[in-house]
Amino acid sequence: MFAKRGYHAAKIDEIVAAANVARGTFYLYFEDKRAIFEEIVDRAFARLGMSFVRVDPEDATRTVSEQIQENIRRIVSTLLEDRATTKILLSDAVGLDPAFDRKLLVFYEEVGRLLEESFADGQKLGVVSEGDTKMMTILTLGALKEMLYQVVMRGLAMEEETIVAEIFRFLSKGCLRVNDGPVGSVTRSA
Repeated sequence: MFAKRGYHAAKIDEIVAAANVARGTFYLYFEDKRAIFEEIVDRAFARLGMSFVRVDPEDATRTVSEQIQENIRRIVSTLLEDRATTKILLSDAVGLDPAFDRKLLVFYEEVGRLLEESFADGQKLGVVSEGDTKMMTILTLGALKEMLYQVVMRGLAMEEETIVAEIFRFLSKGCLRVNDGPVGSVTRSA
């Protein structure tokens, strides 16, 4: 109901009807609409948190590239397997109230911290280019959020494996091919 109607428009009666439970049963578990909304978001955060796995460059069974792709696949899969909850995270949860905004901010800061540490570790291993890891983190999170927004909110038809492959390609190859000459110089491939 939250994904379909938005947080403010969703009514308890609609929620209990969709869940096929009695109104009294709902109130045994949740104080109000905000409590169930918070539970949905907290569970989504927990599932996402479990999808991040630290890359092990010493793993003899998988390359660093394979491990990174697996991480991307787990994150994308987690977010696409429950598109309604992803929609809630991308739109309805933002601006709900100051306490909820703090919860979202803390979550994004934690994800950002993990990603920034991963970029820094990758730089030490030589698998991430030099540069500002904070900026890399912001750009990566922004790209991922926009991709999910386009797929979940706008209905962009794209297979999960294509999303994973394109995110990995973008992160591993980038999109520009320029030389070190003056601004505007472009390296053209034959």
